[in-house]
Amino acid sequence: MTSDSTLINLIVVLGPTASGKTRLGVGIAGVTGGEIISADSRQVYRGMDIGTGKDLSEYGRVPYHLIDICDPGEEFSLFHFQREAIRAWEDILRRGRLPLLVGGTGLYLESLLRGHRLVEAPVNNALRAELAQLAVADLKERLQKIATRLHNTTDLLDRERVVRAIEIAEHEQRCEPEPLPEIKPLIFGIRWERTILRQRITARLKERLQSGMIDEVARLHDAGISWERLDYFGLEYRYIAGYLRGETNRNDMFQKLNSAIHDFAKRQETWFRRMERNGAVIHWLDGDHDPLSRAKSILDHHGLAAHAC
Repeated sequence: MTSDSTLINLIVVLGPTASGKTRLGVGIAGVTGGEIISADSRQVYRGMDIGTGKDLSEYGRVPYHLIDICDPGEEFSLFHFQREAIRAWEDILRRGRLPLLVGGTGLYLESLLRGHRLVEAPVNNALRAELAQLAVADLKERLQKIATRLHNTTDLLDRERVVRAIEIAEHEQRCEPEPLPEIKPLIFGIRWERTILRQRITARLKERLQSGMIDEVARLHDAGISWERLDYFGLEYRYIAGYLRGETNRNDMFQKLNSAIHDFAKRQETWFRRMERNGAVIHWLDGDHDPLSRAKSILDHHGLAAHAC
């Protein structure tokens, strides 16, 4: 067995939606005595449980971080994620445990793996005055020229978000990036044959609807979260909010949402392939053939299973 466990200070588990990332991450945490840092852009919000797929019952005794840390009305940006994830990573290491970054939000994953510290962009009143003279279409064009990778396509949904996205992008262009602490990851990816993944996505959506996802969205709106804000939280909240507003019937909502999630999974897979082209070494595990067993073999090779409690 090769013992290079001291070189690896982060395990990453990634994959498209409905691929079983949480279950695999919990299994690996059990083998290594690790703690999970969620890399999901929506699971940070309290009260958004079914629609974000938190599946907290799967964690058992495995500690987790960056889940249920803010309210839906609060802003939680890529900058905030990187800052809090680094804090959690350092704290876990300081206590002699192994951090696991688990999730499917590609930009969140890369914010740690690419090694540059993000800066918090202050409000730029002069820039905002300049942008106030532009039409929304011109704002979108300006943003797309300077921001090659948007945090979320919802950055283009309304004028205020486009202006803020421009403000952040232009501030980043003016700032010299600072390095993050050195992260040496071992990256696992879980994948399924396309037809099976589509079946899993559809089955999971049906299960979530039966478990009260529509009621969850209604409760959030009743608690003061606007329909526009719910749109920002992604596909499930956007389509269900439309249904609750009477814009579509339940069957049409299900069909359109299901199709949109399938498309989203394809975009996630495209993002992961681009990560590989940019140098990320991903150990792909077949979701249909005991991925945890294969992961254990790789962990053992690296001397990491020795941390198991």
